[in-house]
Amino acid sequence: MSAKATREALGEELLSLGLENPDIFVIDCDVSKSCKTIPFSQQCANQHINVGISEQNAVGIAAGLATTGKTPFVVTYAAFGSMRACEQIRQEVCYPKLNVKIACSHGGLTPANDGASHQCIEDMGIMRTLPNMTVIMPADYHSARKLIRAAADHDGPVYLRFTRDAIEEVYDETASFEIGKANQLRDGTDVAVIANGDTVNIARKAVDELAEQGIHARLLDMHTIKPLDREAVQKALRECKTVITVEDHNILNGLGSAVCEVAAELGEGKVKRIGVQDRFGESAPYEALLAANGITAKHICETARCLLGQEEDA
Repeated sequence: MSAKATREALGEELLSLGLENPDIFVIDCDVSKSCKTIPFSQQCANQHINVGISEQNAVGIAAGLATTGKTPFVVTYAAFGSMRACEQIRQEVCYPKLNVKIACSHGGLTPANDGASHQCIEDMGIMRTLPNMTVIMPADYHSARKLIRAAADHDGPVYLRFTRDAIEEVYDETASFEIGKANQLRDGTDVAVIANGDTVNIARKAVDELAEQGIHARLLDMHTIKPLDREAVQKALRECKTVITVEDHNILNGLGSAVCEVAAELGEGKVKRIGVQDRFGESAPYEALLAANGITAKHICETARCLLGQEEDA
């Protein structure tokens, strides 16, 4: 099974869009090599602007372009795109509901050895609290390309999050995606596992292991956490009774929190969140950082068995 980072999909799909549509613009923040936008800058030079290490300025330029009918993608790292430029995104993009896309690589713990300053465990939570913002994290290369194109077609602000590290394929190139609609990858009614981004692959391995143990788990790829597919979450809570969320993000205000909000309003089901345990990362291999926070197939299986009363508290 092949594996590619979703940032590779970002660079390749932006180039395809730019060659097709002269209104597609890329605003880079001096990380073109890391975010894979160098081919775009070379082949769509008139649609490319590199503002340097100036994310706030990038958002302002993108907002101006959007007022003239262009579709700009601000491309940078998640830590900088979601936090350094947060005020500008709020005031200049979300408030007037402009057609600007914030496309960020190096989300979650994937910067790994770069340490906490470059890791970003808060971004999707920050972005989902902004009115008019759509928040997306694809599970693999193929889903990333489809969702980038969907974001380009969507009228309004979108935050897209990508990984630095390669991810095993979850989908093939024929898979289809709709913003705001979860993809069900496995069926089951014993427990539901809801994941997004690179944790979908981890959750898939756990669900397959559980099936071998006689536990039939439903698996949902919640690639859009805003707007959340409330119908799919409610169905999982009603039919499976127990839901486990898995994410490479703080368990506060991310996917787990969004699912818990639905559960609280529904008044049915139980939710267990697996993710970054409200603490900063550190310099270490990515797999070690995930394991330190319990974001592993083994821990998902242990948690499922515990919730079903088959072993002690995981």
